[in-house]
Amino acid sequence: MEQIIFVDKPSGMSSFGAVARVRRILSERMGHKVKVGHTGTLDPFATGLLILLAGKATKKAPELTKLDKEYEATIRLGAKSSTGDPEGEITITDDRINISRAQIEKTLVQFVGEIEQRPPIFSAIKVNGQRAYKLARAGKEVEIPTRKVQIYSIDIIDYAPPFLKIRTHVGSGTYIRTLAEDIGKALGCDAYTTELRRTKIADYDINKLPLFEVPE
Repeated sequence: MEQIIFVDKPSGMSSFGAVARVRRILSERMGHKVKVGHTGTLDPFATGLLILLAGKATKKAPELTKLDKEYEATIRLGAKSSTGDPEGEITITDDRINISRAQIEKTLVQFVGEIEQRPPIFSAIKVNGQRAYKLARAGKEVEIPTRKVQIYSIDIIDYAPPFLKIRTHVGSGTYIRTLAEDIGKALGCDAYTTELRRTKIADYDINKLPLFEVPE
């Protein structure tokens, strides 16, 4: 068996949960256990395109993992989250956002190109052999070094203060939660990602793909 599977992951489901559900369905269909892997995870709160690989197709994981991606993200300005998303502890730090669209457009330009980014501590990155989010949840100090990431474009879809919705095309390894926080800092306020949807992985467009139905 060799199959590439496209999933529209719902919010609230982990990527590993999606893998487990697809593995169970395919194994039941085939009558034996089927190997299923992913090509890059999505945070549980996020939705959108997951590319899963079944059987011999799992060998393609390294090349597919490196592909660039496109996201739509809603950013709440004037507030911060302990995890950078809706699942963390939320603190409103500015009830009145008086930032113009023109100012935001000018600021977003600064983030296009190769930039330095520090991945969030609540992430699946390994630190001394352990997942960073597990260390963070255990109350341990986590230090993740900055790294270079590529941002190809950032466009405003909608702006209704304090919410900013953007579409961004990024290279592999870019964290949108961190990008949102950094945009907030550049604008002089706190910010976190309230909604996130992955719409494309390279030329794979979620609106043009045959999607595998995954039960929630």
